[in-house]
Amino acid sequence: MSETDQGPVGAERVLTVLMELAKEPDGLSLDELTRRVVASKPTVHRALASLTRVGLAKRLERGRYVLGDEFLRLAFQHQDRRHDGARLEPLLEALTAEFGETTHYAVLEEDEVVYRAKRDPAEGAVRLTSTVGGRNPAYRTGVGKVLLAWRLGTRPATLVWAREHDLAPRTATTITDPEDFADALEKARADGYAVDDQENEPGVNCLALPVFLDSPLLPTGALSISALSFRTPLSDLTAAVERIRTIADAHDVRTRPQATGS
Repeated sequence: MSETDQGPVGAERVLTVLMELAKEPDGLSLDELTRRVVASKPTVHRALASLTRVGLAKRLERGRYVLGDEFLRLAFQHQDRRHDGARLEPLLEALTAEFGETTHYAVLEEDEVVYRAKRDPAEGAVRLTSTVGGRNPAYRTGVGKVLLAWRLGTRPATLVWAREHDLAPRTATTITDPEDFADALEKARADGYAVDDQENEPGVNCLALPVFLDSPLLPTGALSISALSFRTPLSDLTAAVERIRTIADAHDVRTRPQATGS
């Protein structure tokens, strides 16, 4: 079998090695990488040499390889320069300070949400499944539901979407029935916000509002407050919607569709 049959080649091989290193903060040995990439040891060694030369990988004394400082610098620089995430960060900080809970900004990609920014409170933070750059299925998150509500637009379209997707339960309260899901998105369109009642993580509820950065009518993404249900009940979050909108307005972030002239 040729090396081409065994695994990725060329630039793709180098990127595959880089992606494997990104999964292991403590690093990987050459032998471990060789097994993961499914290529010859000299081939993986050449890929590591290329990555090391440009600072994207670094060899430790004990013969293990980790991501290099240049990779981390580029990743943080890219995140800081992403227009929407950077613009939302001051608002997320203000909301986290106001409510003492974790806040997010996320966008919709296909049927998943991708988190572009996140702020944890200084005290009382808990470990959530969300991470910057991470993903969750849209149907069971507040940010996902509010963005799907706008994207799908109508109850018939929502029913078609829900019946074509596996609304698998993540928790005991995950909405899995297409009719119930359509009801939830209709309510989100009417209210201007969506909720996640411990549907993605047990003990964590969420309120999410659409964010209109680039268009007066179509959300660019959504912001959310994710709270421990025993500390901040969902009813407390929904009661604070207008306060959240006021704080967003003060940061020049619109959470309502804007009327356009004829």
